Amino acid sequence: MTDTSLADARSKLDRLKQNLATVIQGKPHCLEILTIALLAGGSVLMEDVPGVGKTTLAKALARSVDLTFHRIQFTPDLLPADILGSSIYNPNDGSFHFRKGPIFCHVLLADEINRASPRTQSALLEAMSESQATIEGERHVLPAPFMVLATQNPVEYHGTYPLPEAQLDRFLILLDLGYPDLDTEVNILFSQQEQHPLEHLQPVLGGDELRTLQREVRHVRVEPTVARYLVEIVNETRKEPRLKLGVSPRGSLMLFRAAQAAAFTKGRSYVIPDDIQELATYVLAHRVILTSQAKYGGITKPEIITDIVRRVRVPT
Repeated sequence: MTDTSLADARSKLDRLKQNLATVIQGKPHCLEILTIALLAGGSVLMEDVPGVGKTTLAKALARSVDLTFHRIQFTPDLLPADILGSSIYNPNDGSFHFRKGPIFCHVLLADEINRASPRTQSALLEAMSESQATIEGERHVLPAPFMVLATQNPVEYHGTYPLPEAQLDRFLILLDLGYPDLDTEVNILFSQQEQHPLEHLQPVLGGDELRTLQREVRHVRVEPTVARYLVEIVNETRKEPRLKLGVSPRGSLMLFRAAQAAAFTKGRSYVIPDDIQELATYVLAHRVILTSQAKYGGITKPEIITDIVRRVRVPT
């Protein structure tokens, strides 16, 4: 990649983040992480209390990029066929016609994903890992790029089904928006006084442009010493006594991709250890399981990942 192409790419990404910032105020770091996930081609799980803008952020991203967008409101009675699609009988000629479900799009918003049963949640597994769906024995390729933006509310346990580890492992990033500060919340009140800023959002990045950027991210250079540093962090999670389950090789690969995307957003054609350190908690924390003693001792997964990152020697 030339300096000119990197500068041009950074300009496009700055426009994207500025577009998102008109809707989600006071969260520049969250917008940065979301942009990294988009470039890395990964899916994002946004977990937070109700009303902080998870669904709005997902809608804003879909409108900012010129891609097809579908939304599924997950409920306990939702079936896999409601997501994937099914064959419809035609009484005129006695044939069956396959009607595609909402999963056939570029950006899929899975709203309140933990309200659906595990059987329905599993309908997304193949799509998220392989960008395809096998329906009635036939393989259907999903549009490229394909991204799932899922939301869930951690405090509403009544009527919810916790996401299984296999599902969580397929999300590139777990994002926590958090409450806005006082001044930002005042600005939000006035920005929506007459109408929602989302209504005026226009695409600032074309689908072909995004696909080109995603291909360029794959060419960001990672030195063997930096890659080994990444794997050493992941390996430490498997030996950590406070964890019952460490990070899988899929987690290593996803952190690798995310680090490439992070370097790309900063205008670099190479990854440095700082990129890995910045993203480690976002990419790894939701892939581990605490021991019972650690869980009831008040220790959190991000704290353990942060401890591990601090004690692994940084390559020079």
